[in-house]
Amino acid sequence: MSDCSNDATTLGTSKPATEEVKSNSEESTMAQESPKNSAAEIPVTSNGEVDDPHDHGFNRDFKRSLPAGLGLSETQITSHGFDGTKEGVIDAGTFQGGQRTQTKSGPVVLADEAKNPAMEKLELVRKWSLNTYKCTRQIISEKLGRGSRTVDLELEAQIDILRDNKKKYENILKLAQTLSTQLFQMVHTQRQLGDAFADLSLKSLELHEEFGYNADTQKLLAKNGETLLGAINFFIASVNTLVNKTIEDTLMTVKQYESARIEYDAYRTDLEELNLGPRDANTLPKIEQSQHLFQAHKEKYDKMRNDVSVKLKFLEENKVKVLHNQLVLFHNAIAAYFAGNQKQLEQTLKQFHIKLKTPGVDAPSWLEEQ
Repeated sequence: MSDCSNDATTLGTSKPATEEVKSNSEESTMAQESPKNSAAEIPVTSNGEVDDPHDHGFNRDFKRSLPAGLGLSETQITSHGFDGTKEGVIDAGTFQGGQRTQTKSGPVVLADEAKNPAMEKLELVRKWSLNTYKCTRQIISEKLGRGSRTVDLELEAQIDILRDNKKKYENILKLAQTLSTQLFQMVHTQRQLGDAFADLSLKSLELHEEFGYNADTQKLLAKNGETLLGAINFFIASVNTLVNKTIEDTLMTVKQYESARIEYDAYRTDLEELNLGPRDANTLPKIEQSQHLFQAHKEKYDKMRNDVSVKLKFLEENKVKVLHNQLVLFHNAIAAYFAGNQKQLEQTLKQFHIKLKTPGVDAPSWLEEQ
């Protein structure tokens, strides 16, 4: 009996122990959730303030201590809860001279990283070096007779004629300048000789007429020489403009055309070498890039060839027109001078609208021109 009673006592007390364990676990769970529940049970007003009668007095004192124009309603309070990983953030505006400046918050957008100027310059230098290397190799290959070059027979013949004509025109220009210098010295000498004859005509009564005739002759020759000198200088100025400006401008375009031709042949040679090699995953991108560069330089070469053709055509027309007028002027002026036809010489200058500078008269000052 005693054993049974003990068993009954044991059985009777086992159930309350289990219930006690459960109650302890529930209490621990409730203890962990108590912050959330307690926070959830805290009443909050519409302005985000805790409705606690003990804090009303503190809030009133805090509002009185704030500067004028700023209230608690203007303070933004962001609450993330007690179980969040971030703390509450209070975003208040900054004060500047008694006025509040609102600080705008939002997602930060990272702009694209700006290009480095040093890297851009380095890339330009790399491209320039590669292009220079290719062109130099092409020039050396052509001089050694190993490389092929693109030739436009008709255009090359016109360019050769232009360069040859330029040398001949430069020779004519040099000789005309020498003639002008010598004629100027002769006119100056004739003028001095005429003055000397005129002085002796006044001082030598027995040779008054003879000195007077010679003085008049030398002065007339000096005058006609100045007229001829004006015509020759006008001829020199026109030919100089034709040679050193018009023809030189065309030759500059020719130089650009030749540079474009060398680049075109250099990239054409590269493309031909790549096409002769194997075609695989590594070489196909290089072939495509080389094809693109070749096409770009081919377009540049075609454009420069057309520009040279057009300029050569206009140059030929302008050259014929200019030289025709200047050669007629030079011939008529020389013929009239040595024939002693002063009237024809002056008429020639009027025909080409040439104004002579009066001897001994300086150019007007800038004040007189105004």
